[in-house]
Amino acid sequence: MQQITLAEASQNLPDLIEAALSGEEIIIIKDNQPLVKLTPVSQLKHRPKYGSAKGLVTISDDFDEPLEDFKEYM
Repeated sequence: MQQITLAEASQNLPDLIEAALSGEEIIIIKDNQPLVKLTPVSQLKHRPKYGSAKGLVTISDDFDEPLEDFKEYM
């Protein structure tokens, strides 16, 4: 965890952002009190596009036929 003053943070913001993106925890302090913690924003999850798997799944012709193992229960 790296603690840095507000004045230093304003001068080195691009470097601090890169450090936070690489996993380092950055705390910005003022008057020896923590103010802000720099953390990366998690990426948004992509929603599936409906119909994107079309043609990848097939159902056999006898899909709804009774199974041989269950004939005695029918």
